[in-house]
Amino acid sequence: MRILANPVLLRAIVVLVCAACAFLLGLLFIRLLRKNIAEESDLAAKASSLETLPLHLYNTVIQQLKQQKHELQVQSQAEQHRARTSDNFSQTVLSNLSCGVLVFGPNGLVKTSNSAAKAILGFASTTGMGAQDIFRGAAVRSAKSAASIVVGDERGNETEAVLLADEISGVLHEGSKRREVEAEYETPAGGKRFIAVTVSAVPAVDGSLLGVACLINDRTEVEEIWRQQELQGEISAEMALQLRNSLTTISGYAQQLANSRDPELAMQLATDIAHEAAQLDHSIGGFLSRKRAANAAALGSSTH
Repeated sequence: MRILANPVLLRAIVVLVCAACAFLLGLLFIRLLRKNIAEESDLAAKASSLETLPLHLYNTVIQQLKQQKHELQVQSQAEQHRARTSDNFSQTVLSNLSCGVLVFGPNGLVKTSNSAAKAILGFASTTGMGAQDIFRGAAVRSAKSAASIVVGDERGNETEAVLLADEISGVLHEGSKRREVEAEYETPAGGKRFIAVTVSAVPAVDGSLLGVACLINDRTEVEEIWRQQELQGEISAEMALQLRNSLTTISGYAQQLANSRDPELAMQLATDIAHEAAQLDHSIGGFLSRKRAANAAALGSSTH
């Protein structure tokens, strides 16, 4: 207590304590200053490394990007070339098919057609046309599909005819199966055609419907030959009946001639027999001539 009571000593103690605190504060400040200087030097070193390093790295990345761009361009050009080759091949195949081909899109309009289809249907171009516009009410005569056409039954009851355009619409919009139909068709110029049409769905990879393909065959000549053969069959049946009647008549005249003792009656019967035989020869000759002409016409059409 005596020491603390001495002002000089107390002042010295206070000064010593303040000096110690100032020294500790100085050490702490110096330490913090060194830490900040070290952090700033690290940041500067990192910044300098980031400024000097990317120049080579950027050049490498740019070269790699250019190489990838070139590879993508080459791949794209190759794919375009393959697509053009495939399209040209498809167009060549379609143009050389003897049967007509119509491809309807999902909207019911023609997307693709070949020259044979245009020639058979009588259109200069069918692109963008619908089935109703192309076939214009052509009715199906017979069908292998579930739909059938009956314009009049044996009792005379008329039923609604199935149109060829409805067959195509059934496959396109109703998801029906493949259909094979035949129909009488009239071209825009008024020409009569008999066509056989196969209607098939065109599915995508995912199972959706891309459209409908129609294969069209002109069976006009075949139908005409069939009708001629049917007509020849009717003529042959009529000719056979006529021949039978003539032979029956000649046989009757011959029996009368054999039993007759009258010279005048015998002469008349002989004249009748000769006349009937001449008519029979004329009928048979005409029939054979028409038969040969029909065979020659059928042979000529088959060679063409």
